[in-house]
Amino acid sequence: MAFQRLKSWASALKVDIIALWLAARDSRTPFIAKLVAASITGFALSPIDLIPDFIPVLGYLDDLIILPLGIALAIRLIPPALMAEFRLQARSIADRPKSRIAMALIILFWLGLSLLAGLWILRYRA
Repeated sequence: MAFQRLKSWASALKVDIIALWLAARDSRTPFIAKLVAASITGFALSPIDLIPDFIPVLGYLDDLIILPLGIALAIRLIPPALMAEFRLQARSIADRPKSRIAMALIILFWLGLSLLAGLWILRYRA
């Protein structure tokens, strides 16, 4: 039962992050809310953590405390009717089918780029 609650919370969090990304790009969103929404979505989607995850306890502090608090702040700053509209749009985006072909192409691109970088390093290092 706890796993199901955690799964639904994570799904709602995903929808809220997409909704905040939409809010940050919408002209009807107040400037401060736009700034907070853009910051928190950038933070949520960034591959670089504020505190690296390998640091015991503190490593997950940003993911478990800072991120949800930032999302809550951004949601409070956006008018409720507007946020409801963004959430509706976000659900339709989150429910789109995932393309495995696109994923494979992106992985191949990065592997190829890594191979070229490795060859370049080997060539000029010797």
